[in-house]
Amino acid sequence: MSATGQGRVPHVPVMLADVLDVLQPRDGGIYVDGTFGAGGYTRAILGAADCAVLAIDRDPNAILRGRELATEFAGRLTLIEGRFGDMEQLVRALGHDAVDGVVLDIGVSSMQLDEAERGFSFQQDGPLDMRMSAEGPSAADVVNGFDENDLARIIAVYGEEKRARAVARAIVKAREEAELHRTLELADLVAKVIGRKPQDKIHPATRTFQALRIFVNDELGELARGLSGAEALLGEGGRLAVVAFHSLEDRIVKRFLTERTGRAGRANRYMPASEEVVPSFSEIAHRARKASGAEVETNARARSAKLRAAIRTAAPALPLDMGALGFRAVPSLDGISHAGGAA
Repeated sequence: MSATGQGRVPHVPVMLADVLDVLQPRDGGIYVDGTFGAGGYTRAILGAADCAVLAIDRDPNAILRGRELATEFAGRLTLIEGRFGDMEQLVRALGHDAVDGVVLDIGVSSMQLDEAERGFSFQQDGPLDMRMSAEGPSAADVVNGFDENDLARIIAVYGEEKRARAVARAIVKAREEAELHRTLELADLVAKVIGRKPQDKIHPATRTFQALRIFVNDELGELARGLSGAEALLGEGGRLAVVAFHSLEDRIVKRFLTERTGRAGRANRYMPASEEVVPSFSEIAHRARKASGAEVETNARARSAKLRAAIRTAAPALPLDMGALGFRAVPSLDGISHAGGAA
């Protein structure tokens, strides 16, 4: 989600028309943009109706860049630095008991990919960082601090890399000579392990970098908590729109909505089998929407995008069941095993 700047293409939010069609912004409504980024969805929502947007981003740089937009829509845009997984607490702290819509655009932003110093991309050299909030352990800490088994587990679960064990073994061997602290160092190492055939469309390090980024930022856990927070905040008739870009994310969203719309049978394993549970969401569409061919031609990022959406019912929010979303045990940043990866 890159901002307009010298030598950069202006940011175009993925599936924007579809997101607006789902949210249907109305005058007087309150909407949460849980992944503010460059503000594309927020600007469009504010332009579609005389409404208010609460925009959340854990990246302090995104919040700083959003000040101009907040000035443009004075009194209608509130910028919140924080994790969208904490949206319920963040929004209630501002005095809002319910909102009319929530939109989430999951994954790393193109702004972050564009900035070599953030360490998200293997296309340009930078520190092996990958932290969205610039706080806590970095990707370098993980690469240099975890043992081979833990590294293999992280890369296999979060990157779905078939040769995760070989990659982990190579990392451990390399750091015996010198620790890995640069993105191109790691990318070159992984490329040597995986190899690359002429027909391969993606760089050999893609899955390993994805795994480290997701792990360092707890992205899948954040998504699960964000969906649960949206469920708690949305008033009856409120609308949820989630755009995901790879199977790990989309699988969680799909399972969440399958459970919450009642298509999964008993909605939550923590509820008594004899107790009938009323669905907390109704479907807008059974299948995920995909970007149009025309959009894909002009915005390559839209190629893998899937939009899932639902409307909040009057039923109470259900407890968050990580197991029902397919989470599996992986190492944690503090070395203690916890439920962190989605199967």
